Amino acid sequence: MVPFPPGGTPRVAAPVASSTAKRCFDVLVSATAIAILAPVLLLIAAAIWAETRGPVFFRQQRTGLLGRPFPILKFRTMTVQEDGGAVRQACRGDTRITRVGAVLRKLSLDELPQLINVLSGEMSLVGPRPHAVAHDQQFMRLVPNYADRFRARPGITGLAQVHGLRGEIVRESALILRAAADIRYIETWSLAADIGILARTALVVFRDPAAF
Repeated sequence: MVPFPPGGTPRVAAPVASSTAKRCFDVLVSATAIAILAPVLLLIAAAIWAETRGPVFFRQQRTGLLGRPFPILKFRTMTVQEDGGAVRQACRGDTRITRVGAVLRKLSLDELPQLINVLSGEMSLVGPRPHAVAHDQQFMRLVPNYADRFRARPGITGLAQVHGLRGEIVRESALILRAAADIRYIETWSLAADIGILARTALVVFRDPAAF
């Protein structure tokens, strides 16, 4: 793996990363959601396998707490599984996306396996969205305080996402705004804020699933 650029990653986690209340909330919600959604998860897995007969899950190294990489889980929506030093971001009209994958992405269902990452402690329900390690190596060179995002566990959703700062990053200004929102979340975290972000995420997905 290519090392992170000079400056490295933070050595000390923020209080949000050691909160017992946040961890208990994550475990309770993710375990309950997996139990309730089990039939849906099995149907999605069958549909993916039936269309392309490839792996059901997409695994990719993402940057987690204190810069430690972890394998994120998603339902596979593309014909490729890019990882390593060169990863191309998905974009609208991407020809690599399968028919089943297009539906899953439109409804944000491809993100559901990340509940397993939350249950295992690699992620949280709310936090900075994790990027591919290769992208983080690039982004740290563009934004001086970018590595401060790693002082908390990455999340399925976050403050940046409910403010519209989501999807493919095509401009440096968008990256700066996303990093600023993530760092503000870490510095001002509260359990009430997490619940509010989850509620706002549900509203966004309900009103316009493709926007998330």
